[in-house]
Amino acid sequence: MCGIAAVLDTGKKSAGEILAHLELMNRLQRHRGPDGEGYWVEEKLGVGMGHVRLSIIDIERGQQPMSSGLGTVVSYNGEIYNYKELRAELSEYQFKTQSDTEVILAAYEKWGTECLARLRGMFAFSIWDSKQQRLFVARDRFGIKPLYYTSVGSAIYLASEAKALLPFLPEISINPTALAEYLKFQFVLGEKTLIEGITEIPPAHYLTIYKGNITTQKYWEIYYDIEHQNTDSYFIESVRERVADSVEMHLRSDAPVGAYISGGRDSAIISTVAKRYNASMPGFTGRFGEGPAFDESSYARDLASKQNIDLKEVEITSEDFIDNIRKVIFHLDFPVAGPGAFPQFMVSKLASNHCKVVLGGQGGDELFGGYARYLIAYFEQCIKGAIEGTLNNGNFIVTYESIIGNLGALREYVPLLKKFWSEGLFESIDKRYFKLIDRSGGLDEFIHFKEIESSAPEEAFSSVFWGNNVGHASYFDLMTHFDFKTLLPALLQVEDRMSMAHGLEARVPFLDHPLVELSASIPSSSKFKDGKLKRVLREAFDAQLPDSIAGRRDKMGFPVPLDQWAQHDIKDFLHDTFGSQCAQERGWYNANSVLNNIENESRYSRALWGVLSLELWCQEIQDKSCELRKLSKG
Repeated sequence: MCGIAAVLDTGKKSAGEILAHLELMNRLQRHRGPDGEGYWVEEKLGVGMGHVRLSIIDIERGQQPMSSGLGTVVSYNGEIYNYKELRAELSEYQFKTQSDTEVILAAYEKWGTECLARLRGMFAFSIWDSKQQRLFVARDRFGIKPLYYTSVGSAIYLASEAKALLPFLPEISINPTALAEYLKFQFVLGEKTLIEGITEIPPAHYLTIYKGNITTQKYWEIYYDIEHQNTDSYFIESVRERVADSVEMHLRSDAPVGAYISGGRDSAIISTVAKRYNASMPGFTGRFGEGPAFDESSYARDLASKQNIDLKEVEITSEDFIDNIRKVIFHLDFPVAGPGAFPQFMVSKLASNHCKVVLGGQGGDELFGGYARYLIAYFEQCIKGAIEGTLNNGNFIVTYESIIGNLGALREYVPLLKKFWSEGLFESIDKRYFKLIDRSGGLDEFIHFKEIESSAPEEAFSSVFWGNNVGHASYFDLMTHFDFKTLLPALLQVEDRMSMAHGLEARVPFLDHPLVELSASIPSSSKFKDGKLKRVLREAFDAQLPDSIAGRRDKMGFPVPLDQWAQHDIKDFLHDTFGSQCAQERGWYNANSVLNNIENESRYSRALWGVLSLELWCQEIQDKSCELRKLSKG
């Protein structure tokens, strides 16, 4: 729900100036909150907050910014799912609404910054504390809800979306280190962004801003405290119970709730459990008409039939791509995580016509080990260990013999296997995993890497991969933890932006911190037994799913037929994009090489998608920066 904005200026701008800036930020984020807007300004202190509202809880009385009447004011985006339980615990506070927003105020009044440990949900908020003369800003544990800031002169600006900060920057330039990482991974590591001067507040962190000084503090971390004393059956039953509890909490809403149904296991689990508590819940899916390689709708229909879910479908076309892809890139703030954002934009548009809240399955792969690359990397290291005689050194949770029976899951990944094993075979696990997630293959003919690489992405990768929360005993946990820290935030960015573009709130029940902490306590030997991907989750729920989904060996991930469209349907669009004067003058890549690649009918690879989305982002954000800065002065 909602979009938030804040200004804190030690130079003490006038109330009119602060209000004008907040109004501009609200305007650029209005899609996040189509149901209303509000402002609060304290001129003497040079502070103000803005808010655009998507009404989900206490629809009539939950307007923001909200004041406690005790010297604190909050602007908040998200949902606190345990707000009813916290409200009962905070009975001494004089509540005026039934909203979860007021529960945050009450929790802060009682516990201060320690309130964050008690919040169960997705959130980004700023609280002005008049007693301590400071701004307290926090983001949820996993980065489900976004929050950015920039410091310009004597002023600090915060907003839910980076685009709302652009008008206040003296110039808009690309961060070369972030650009190098994007071209390698199709996401950026850490708190930096593609725009110099705009910082993303990291997940599980809070800021305190006092007299213009910013202090950053981490308040939560995932630790792999493995409970070896518990049995497989204990973990399977515990996962089943925690998922059910999380889904029930995530269904709390005063507005209609639906569910994404992709045809994959994770969304099927969430939808199946949610149906127990919400009998009228509709489901939403999308498909392409270019053949079975781009259509999972039959699986979605199987689930809908088994669970008696009213399934709404949308067929997505190349015309939809041409009409909407610039909107997709604009709403994303920054290009990330592959072309799946486009179909998600279209399915979210469909869902927004029927409900205000939608549940999704994001997070299951990273928590329980669902990506085929885990099996690829682990199998190679097992072979290496067998040859070197090191299989018994503690790093290997399963043997290569036990994995063999599950290698059929890699049938769709033969091209990746050929590329992966063509060089560097049997290197260390970090170097091999880097090669598996490196998306820059094929870009050498387009990108002038020497012009942009100010530091090696490999070094930044290693610092995250060898995180001290995992220990080095489990290859499997090292890989899943890296994705949890890097890929998952990029996917959550897509989840948030593509839904909020249509005034729709996306909720992700797998990312409930009690469930996440449980998953981190499960031995990887249970999660990955015999080389079965997502094995604990399968054992917990497959019996409740249609056979077609429970027995799936492929993993499509909403593929987009861009390679087919590029040769015909969207060819003119691509030529217009890369043939523009701006594209021709970028300097860090050769637009003509991209056009030649299309003319030669090369496959429209994910790498080429990376260039297209980045060019569209430059056109929609960087090239229009002058217009945005004019707005801030008008």
